[in-house]
Amino acid sequence: MSLVLTGVRKSYIEPDGTKLPILDVEHFALNKGEQVVLVGESGGGKTTLLNVISGITSADAGKVEVDGYDLTAMMEAKRDRFRAERIGFVFQTFNLLDAFSALENVLLGMSFAGNSGGKSRAKELLERVGLGHRLGHRPGMLSVGEQQRVAVARSLANQPSLLLADEPTANVDVKNQETILKLIREACRENDVSLLLVTHSQDVAGQFERVEQLGEFNKPGGAK
Repeated sequence: MSLVLTGVRKSYIEPDGTKLPILDVEHFALNKGEQVVLVGESGGGKTTLLNVISGITSADAGKVEVDGYDLTAMMEAKRDRFRAERIGFVFQTFNLLDAFSALENVLLGMSFAGNSGGKSRAKELLERVGLGHRLGHRPGMLSVGEQQRVAVARSLANQPSLLLADEPTANVDVKNQETILKLIREACRENDVSLLLVTHSQDVAGQFERVEQLGEFNKPGGAK
């Protein structure tokens, strides 16, 4: 298995001090190389789930296993390094650094995993997403669709075993939505990368063989 969640729970504390349950996942698994889309309403815990899987946010309880390694048992520094080396993340808001060029943004992502000699790979990935002629352009000089392509290239730079994508087509137009989705899926297939993509779009979900409804296995504060 590429990903296994067991008894994962996460809550936040509201301003009045009450606990707000967000995640209560008894079991969820993703096979190696499998591509799964996760559908859920806004505010339903999709982003929190991805953050817990990647180790950006710590679970309150349970196990998050990626390639057989339990992230919940790792110290923060080790967890951060593991994420940089094995987990790619395509954010809805891109998270590019404005002061850096497209090439530098991809290279920076590689440096977090200690991969300092990958300039040729970074260029190759940017060419792969159609930005070979934009290597020196900063995010402000790129269109929204081009910025998301840089984010896709960065997410694949360290050859992850698991790619998480948080509404990757939400902020781009219809033409770019098709392009971005195709790029992500083809890159994952070519490199045997497992993909978990979350969305609220039924059009996006309809393109995947396995579609999971978050509300069917996430029961925060409710009956199983």
